[in-house]
Amino acid sequence: MIFDGDRHEADRYLLAVDEIQRSMSSASISATAAEDSSKDQAQDKVNSAIQIAMARLEDEFRNILLSHTAPIEEDALTDNPAAAAAESSSSTSAAESSTANSSGSYRSTSSIKELDLIPELAVYDLRSIAERMISAGYLRECIQVYGSVRKSAVDSSFRRLGIEKLSIGDIQRLEWDALESKIRRWIRAAKVCVRILFASEKKLCEQIFDGIETAAVDEACFVETVKGPAVQLFNFAEAVSISRRSPEKMFKILDLHDALVDLMPDIESVFDAKSADSIRVQAAEILSRLAEAARGILSEFENAVLREPSKIPVPGGTIHPLTRYVMNYISLISDYKQTLIELIMSKPSTGSRYSGDPTTPDMEFAELESKPPLALHLIWIIVILQFNLDGKSKLYKDVSLAHLFMMNNVHYIVQKVKGSMELREMIGDDYLRKLTGKFRQSATNYQRATWVGVLYCLRDEGLHVSGSFSSGVSKSALRERFKSFNGMFEEVHRTQATWLIPDTQLREELRISISEHLIPAYRSFLGRFRSHIESGRHPENYIKYSVEDLESAVLDFFEGCPVSQHSRKRSQ
Repeated sequence: MIFDGDRHEADRYLLAVDEIQRSMSSASISATAAEDSSKDQAQDKVNSAIQIAMARLEDEFRNILLSHTAPIEEDALTDNPAAAAAESSSSTSAAESSTANSSGSYRSTSSIKELDLIPELAVYDLRSIAERMISAGYLRECIQVYGSVRKSAVDSSFRRLGIEKLSIGDIQRLEWDALESKIRRWIRAAKVCVRILFASEKKLCEQIFDGIETAAVDEACFVETVKGPAVQLFNFAEAVSISRRSPEKMFKILDLHDALVDLMPDIESVFDAKSADSIRVQAAEILSRLAEAARGILSEFENAVLREPSKIPVPGGTIHPLTRYVMNYISLISDYKQTLIELIMSKPSTGSRYSGDPTTPDMEFAELESKPPLALHLIWIIVILQFNLDGKSKLYKDVSLAHLFMMNNVHYIVQKVKGSMELREMIGDDYLRKLTGKFRQSATNYQRATWVGVLYCLRDEGLHVSGSFSSGVSKSALRERFKSFNGMFEEVHRTQATWLIPDTQLREELRISISEHLIPAYRSFLGRFRSHIESGRHPENYIKYSVEDLESAVLDFFEGCPVSQHSRKRSQ
């Protein structure tokens, strides 16, 4: 190869090609002016020479490209937001100056980082050859050689970035776990491809072809090189955008959407040529479909929460898996608040207070009118979650346990809202107070359902007798009253020790509230009537509990395991 050897020889060869091209032009004019057969022969001779020269230059062009097409260094294939931010923070004039006068390995504009893919001298040789090939009418051959070599280089970089050649059908058939992993990899790779790989290929095309002839040769070469890889890259995001919707896909779809929003200015900058319109249009359409997919998933999620069909009550009235799932889900939604506020522009479709539909909760938005649609959707999800939980509470045969179940679950909702600044800001303190009131009301309802009957045993009514011969306390009635209390408390103690309040503070608060009602009432009753029982036979059959026994027994409540296990714990 001439250009691999002595520079002087390469320059001489190019001069010889220039001379042949001038001869071809002269021979063409002479042949037109004077129809002379000898001139025709001269023309044929020149044409033959130029064909030989162009074939040789094509080989030289290919060889130079191949000789200097090395894999991009691993550390260069890194999209560095910090560097980009530092770059874009400098003044516009400084940025323009550094771009125009840069002599480093790359120039950077905003988040785009353009690498020098081929050394300066090799670029000079390629441009010298391209000028002569295009001048001689060999534009198509030049572009084809360039495109085939550089496409292979781009493919190699794709492999290093983990971008696979998958059809849209292949992508849609992937299991979600595999697809989720590929989405993460794609987001990283897409940033590198647009901002570094494609941008650098565009720069190389400009270095070699810009200004040659009148046609936009550099644009044609760039599109020839990267259009296939760009379509391959964006086909992945397109496949995800049109795939079957399901709640677990929401956040990866939003990640894809955010990544594309972030990339769109760079896509428009890198693919600004008219011949690259289809790439810009594809990216914009994918962005639109991802937004629509996110809106659709949110709507389908609301319906899924409303219709979640499980009919098996959770043991001990603890937090239902649906509650955990939904609240974790909307906590994640709040993390994407900025994106979703822009995407969710309409209010949720809700029932009306007067709809009369027993399968849909009622909700009036008048008092929430000032909230953005996204906040209304989150509140609506909480409303339908409570509606579903209320239905599930009716699966418990014990009314007290049903109230405890609602208390646990609404309390969990409140804690999740309080635990996320973004979620609390959107839900608002007014609605949070309503939720807090609901779980406290459930706690009150539990206490009424459980303890009103127990405390009723400790009333004075019905114990005093009066007659013509004596007045005082009916010992038989008093014995029955103690027996009733003992039996009811034993049953409550045995049963509710197996119930569970997973939140330590809430469990302690409810125990304290129980003790505040139970212990003083029992202490007073015992103080008033102990002597009447102890003066009779077998008092231990009736006074089974001391005040301290009750205080200790209350500590067994809501631990989620049988009383015998609590006894062992206390003895240890």
